[in-house]
Amino acid sequence: MTYRLPSLSLLRTFEAAARHLSFKKAAAEVCVTPAAVSQQIRALEAYLGVPLFHRKVRALALTEHGAAMLPGIRKGFDCLAAAVESTRQESAGPLVVTAPPSFASHWLVPRLPRFAAAHPDVDLRLASTSDTVDGPREASVLDSLRTDPREARSDVAILYGKGRYPGFRVVPLFAPDYVPVCAPSLVEAGLHAPPDLPRFALIHDDTLSDVGWTAWLHKAGLDPQLARRGRHFSNAALALAATLDGQGVVLAPRPLVAEPIPAGPLVIPSDLGLPSPSAYSLVRHERVANRPAPQALERWLLQEAAQ
Repeated sequence: MTYRLPSLSLLRTFEAAARHLSFKKAAAEVCVTPAAVSQQIRALEAYLGVPLFHRKVRALALTEHGAAMLPGIRKGFDCLAAAVESTRQESAGPLVVTAPPSFASHWLVPRLPRFAAAHPDVDLRLASTSDTVDGPREASVLDSLRTDPREARSDVAILYGKGRYPGFRVVPLFAPDYVPVCAPSLVEAGLHAPPDLPRFALIHDDTLSDVGWTAWLHKAGLDPQLARRGRHFSNAALALAATLDGQGVVLAPRPLVAEPIPAGPLVIPSDLGLPSPSAYSLVRHERVANRPAPQALERWLLQEAAQ
């Protein structure tokens, strides 16, 4: 069968521009100038005989034709990439894993020697970013996983959230419960049980949207209004750093602090836990789901999580 198609470069440029809704960002992705992107889109529109974008002064929007075409184009590129990946011999390159900062530093890093011993042939490289927590920014990590493996910033990711990522293989690892955590100096100062908590500063991790001090205080029978005070930090790593420094008490996932961590000693002054509706999950694009290195990582992570 002969396919009457415009060039793949035009279609790839359209997919990038439609995904970003920006000629400038599309240009950076496909390594041309924004003017070249505009030219290529006009060439594709001329070939199709319909407009694909509404060009506004400071915005770009898909037309009805563009919106209708985008899912098929994206699926087509996914199929092409999957066909190439299923045939191409896996390179000896590294397996890049992106994870939340606190999960990476307090749970994954201490266990990596065991992975290296079990899989000495896998060159695992670890990166961390707060974009791995569900919210307006996790799309950037998912976009990286969609990218051609030879260009991607990450092969697999560990995300913390509801686990709804269409088009990706999602393997739940564990849903943590949150417990109060502090430095030993606060225990020495009299923090032994929930009623002692009002005398100490609360530390807030602002990346958490569905678990927080208000709910924990209510469960402990304390005044939820206490949650209105305390120090706020933009991610869990900063919140735990302040906690290690003795600045207050933070709510942290029990599995991340149940064992000694390299950064220093932490104490759980109350065993009362607040279950999280979110979970840590291993996420990778269906295109690379069956590659040996990600499969080995999945099996190992599930074993570690079960313990």
